[in-house]
Amino acid sequence: MAYWLFKSEPGTWSWDDQVKKGDVGEGWDGVRNYQASNNMKAMKVGDLGFFYHSVNEKQIVGIVEVIEEYHPDPTDKSERFGMVTVKAVKAVTKPVTLADIKGEPSLEDFALVRQSRLSVVPVTDAQWRQILSMAETAL
Repeated sequence: MAYWLFKSEPGTWSWDDQVKKGDVGEGWDGVRNYQASNNMKAMKVGDLGFFYHSVNEKQIVGIVEVIEEYHPDPTDKSERFGMVTVKAVKAVTKPVTLADIKGEPSLEDFALVRQSRLSVVPVTDAQWRQILSMAETAL
């Protein structure tokens, strides 16, 4: 299993929106960066990810699961980009802010910090465990 982080502007697609989709989940569409797209191409059903509210909140608020691997994104008229489908697993007990992440020495190499403009980034096993601990959340 691999781990990921999905960034979304809460005014466009929020954690609450994701939760409302239930077990059918929602396609993670609109990604138009090749590196982020390649990250999604690497995802497998069952992979888990953090759901991160960007813009003003800048915090991890939930955990999602990949339920459908990379497939065409109907919002991309060029047909160059695809998407995965994810469903909400659970909210984190304590949101983990970007400031919290930047303040944790063991997360200095986290892609969220190093490649802040990417909307989908990988999370290592050690980073996953550290963030879950910071979020006071168990799976």
